[in-house]
Amino acid sequence: MAESKTIEALVVWVRRTLEQAGVETAAQESRWLVAHVLELESHHLASKAQEPVSVEQWAHAVSLASRRAAREPLQYILGTQEFCGLEFQVSPAVLIPRPETEVLVQEAVRAVDLDKESVLVDVGTGSGCVAVALATILGNARIVAVDRSPQALAVAKGNAERHAVAEKIEWMESDLLSALREQGMAGTVDIIVSNPPYIAEADWAGLQPEVREFEPRSALFSGPTGTEFHERLLRESKEFLVPGGTLVMEIGQGQCAAVRQMAERIGGYGPLRVVEDEAGIERVVIARRPE
Repeated sequence: MAESKTIEALVVWVRRTLEQAGVETAAQESRWLVAHVLELESHHLASKAQEPVSVEQWAHAVSLASRRAAREPLQYILGTQEFCGLEFQVSPAVLIPRPETEVLVQEAVRAVDLDKESVLVDVGTGSGCVAVALATILGNARIVAVDRSPQALAVAKGNAERHAVAEKIEWMESDLLSALREQGMAGTVDIIVSNPPYIAEADWAGLQPEVREFEPRSALFSGPTGTEFHERLLRESKEFLVPGGTLVMEIGQGQCAAVRQMAERIGGYGPLRVVEDEAGIERVVIARRPE
């Protein structure tokens, strides 16, 4: 490995290991991995470059680097991912939060009537990143988070506790909105927000190995077209939204036209509004029920 077991030598070894495995951001990720092992902030590595690394620390770094070289996502290895300025715990039971999903949160907040106690439902909450972020922003809202995976709900509840909003969120194990019906919530919801699975069957094989082999398939894969869950949400949400209520959904690249046509065919909504992410990709569609 290295004759001189210093922090600098360890960073170099990890970087080369990741580069050989084809990890595109090997330089940055090697610093994050080493900083994690040494329990340091990554920006402190340079000033401590010549400090020694113990045999145990080196072995730990080798173990983590081997996992990353096998293309396991860095977020699962480190156990966290930042979203909306908050740190969330993640595991293979949940989808890793993406920066573009922050647009979903922003649009949900814009749709809230701050003059009343709005009811928001996060469908397919996963890590809880959307529900928790909304709970930290909206002090006067009732938030319900649903997911069909009990393992995902356990992660989400932990993140709510981590950010001191556990008491602001109700949790339901549910396939989309079915549990709301059992709770008598028809016609009571102001906003339904969701980052549903939207990867089409034909696109599965072309995904990065980090996504295809490690992230939960049920949180990614929709069906032959990639818009099957959007159609279900458009159909089911009409039962639960109040007059003037809003459905806010994330979509995949190139899916806007299909979702727009779907909404027109299903009926019961005004013209869809579309919001682009920072890359200029149509990322969020907003469907509003008539008053």
